[in-house]
Amino acid sequence: MRTTRWAILGPGDIGGWFARALPNSAHGILHAVGSTNPGRAAAFATEHGAPITGTYEELLDRDDIDAVYISTVNTTHTQLAVAALLAGKAVLCEKPVAPTLAEVERVLGQAAASGLPFVEAYKHRFGPFARALDAAVADHEVGSGLRLTASFSFAAGQRTGRLFDPELAGGAILDVGGYPVSLAVGLAATAGLDPADLTLTAVAGRVGDTGVDEQATATVSAHGFTAEVACSIVTELPRSATLSGSAGMIELPDVFGSRAASASSFTVNTSGGDRVVEPATVDPFAAEADAVSLALRDGRTEAPEVPEVPWAHSRSIARLLGQWRTGLEAAPRG
Repeated sequence: MRTTRWAILGPGDIGGWFARALPNSAHGILHAVGSTNPGRAAAFATEHGAPITGTYEELLDRDDIDAVYISTVNTTHTQLAVAALLAGKAVLCEKPVAPTLAEVERVLGQAAASGLPFVEAYKHRFGPFARALDAAVADHEVGSGLRLTASFSFAAGQRTGRLFDPELAGGAILDVGGYPVSLAVGLAATAGLDPADLTLTAVAGRVGDTGVDEQATATVSAHGFTAEVACSIVTELPRSATLSGSAGMIELPDVFGSRAASASSFTVNTSGGDRVVEPATVDPFAAEADAVSLALRDGRTEAPEVPEVPWAHSRSIARLLGQWRTGLEAAPRG
């Protein structure tokens, strides 16, 4: 198949991880870097070996770019994704697609109209680990009545920058809350539920003096499936998960993996004993890039593998994150 020529829109820290990962992909190369700051784009391109730089508009006008990776701030994703799709480029967009479900629908509508792949980059849903976990759930190894507990957090330093800026859609829920929510959506779907049926309740948390949610918890449920999710940008929480059912439990000590490598193992505990599953690890950014390349090859508009992030999942994730944020609007500040 033809090599996918990538442009990175947004040469920041996360864009750097994608650039370093592309040599590990099977089908992609870094071809261009776009930014509103020409000097920043040029320095990034030199560091990572990209021959082309320019503004976002200049890159989208080029015929030698097949796909774009959007790694700008949350509030610019929609505009850039729509513009890229209109320009005939496939899109891999950093999570979340957008701060609101309405914006997500706009992006997906344009992808459908353009007939081009659009993929949301929840890295833990790509690669052998996600497929092995989905297989264990689909095979009902721990039974029914599934209950997930999952969290994702980190402790930021000073309360400054995009994370603490409401105008840039900052806050814990949009930055890291999507990890446990997307895990819940994916596992519920694997268990046979329609992600559209998932509802969010029991919202709690704290909004800081800057006006963004700093930590939050919630319950996601439907038809016997329940997920307790938590996130924070001011305190450390475990980046782990457990999935229990009527016949046992799956322990996921590092379910989300790292930026450099996917998670390496989980344990299925049942009355018949413990089974340790050790899938091959992959570079998650490379796996995301290859999912887009394969979708391009096959003429698909969505990622081709079951555990990845189909549009129905992106819609449900956006809806649940929006409900979570709305539920915290009345929370005390400070």
